[in-house]
Amino acid sequence: MLILHHLQKSRSFRILWLLEELKAEYQTQYQLVSYPRSRSYLAPSALADIHPMGKSPTLQVDGRALVESAFIIEYLLRHYDKARVFSPSDTESEWEAHNFWLHHVEGSLMPNLVMRLVFGNIAAKSPFLVRPVAKGIHKKVETLFLQENIKKSLNLLEETLNNHQYITGARFGAADIHAHFALAAMRDNGSLDEQFAAIHNWLKRCESRTAYKSAFAIDQAQFA
Repeated sequence: MLILHHLQKSRSFRILWLLEELKAEYQTQYQLVSYPRSRSYLAPSALADIHPMGKSPTLQVDGRALVESAFIIEYLLRHYDKARVFSPSDTESEWEAHNFWLHHVEGSLMPNLVMRLVFGNIAAKSPFLVRPVAKGIHKKVETLFLQENIKKSLNLLEETLNNHQYITGARFGAADIHAHFALAAMRDNGSLDEQFAAIHNWLKRCESRTAYKSAFAIDQAQFA
């Protein structure tokens, strides 16, 4: 039995979504254990009882605990996507696109988005006397580093989606699930400009899938 340890408002939604896709395609069964965020917005300490990293997503498989979203996705594809519905095909272009975007999202885009969030929160929540300094540092980091690097990632994805319906080509796949969370978060907080029309349209296509709607409903019900 697969057991997903799922944290509220987190990237573990991607694993929940993939599991719903596998359930629809292969009747893959799983158990969901959900955790609300603490008042500090951190993961609860109970997750450390499952895996030393104490993070989500954590997927338990036959008593073993797996962490890291991209690794969990690859594991599920290898062991449960027998017809390779969500896996890249053997073509070099699909394999490269799949692996590139799995690494780029986690290694380049998400760190920049998290850094933007952290610096923004520090600036907003700093004591009154030091707030101007904190805001100044935030602005410098944003304009000199974050803004340009995030835009490069968006431009690259926009170009990809101008040429293809989905990240690896004509077929929806796990790479779309993996990339969706970051881009949807940007759209929802108003930081994904309308000029990235191909990305906005891709988000709509992804979210029109039955398994996405099912995962979204499950996620909402867990923390209602």
